Amino acid sequence: MTTPLKKKNGLGRGLSALLENAESDITTRENRPVGGVYQIPLDQLEANPFQPRTEFDQILLEELAESIKVHGVIQPITVRKMGYDKYQLISGERRTRASILAGLEKIPAYVRVANDQDMLEMALIENIQRSDLNAIEVAMSYKRLMEECSLKQDELGQRVGKDRTTVNNYLRLLRLPDEIQSGIKSGNISMGHARAMINMDDMAEQLEMYHQIVDEKLSVRDVETLVKDKKEGRKESIPLKGTDWDPEIDRITALFHEKLKSAVHLKHSGRGKGKIIITYKNQNDLERILGLIG
Repeated sequence: MTTPLKKKNGLGRGLSALLENAESDITTRENRPVGGVYQIPLDQLEANPFQPRTEFDQILLEELAESIKVHGVIQPITVRKMGYDKYQLISGERRTRASILAGLEKIPAYVRVANDQDMLEMALIENIQRSDLNAIEVAMSYKRLMEECSLKQDELGQRVGKDRTTVNNYLRLLRLPDEIQSGIKSGNISMGHARAMINMDDMAEQLEMYHQIVDEKLSVRDVETLVKDKKEGRKESIPLKGTDWDPEIDRITALFHEKLKSAVHLKHSGRGKGKIIITYKNQNDLERILGLIG
């Protein structure tokens, strides 16, 4: 009989709390009770249907595989017992994939019994605790925990070791347009940029600001200042009747942008009057624009 390893402390608070209640007398064909760490054959392991992450960087997987060839799998994966010689992955899919690439036949695994609700919660919490997740992946995991595990924000914060404000800041990112969310995932903008744009009420203005951030490589401080100026300017501006959308106005706006290499917005009234808003990022940029106009 294989002697189970002693369970180590230091797992994430939420995942550790769940694992502490994993008591069962179910055994494997080799008479291995759940609740310990064992070497599990990889061909007896099936994927976790609740895995919240679907994309894995192939280069990083290959780098991890090379490390595993030298050092082995340092942190055991977590699996649930499905029957004799059959396990289902709860957490650790990246380590599992890398182990297969490394040519391993077995992998160290903490064996436990879990129902579907437990599996979903543990997989999500384990995923959130990774350091390489982007802000949208974290936000989506928070959302799934709240919706599918019936958790309130305070309860969610306790599970993942975050305060309510932090949880709420991530969830608010999901209100942004899809294009901006994709920009966060791809690294075009940071969470700091996104948080500043959340305070803008108009989706079109958010998208305009997003493109300006990417085109002009604005800092988070730049964006915060621009958003603040927009809000203050909106309060002081004279309202213009009519619509901003007009094919001719769009054409002229595009020409301004091409000429000035800066974000330009035309406000056009139904009576033909309006105003031009030219955005500059610093004093030198303003001088450059003035030179072009002059």
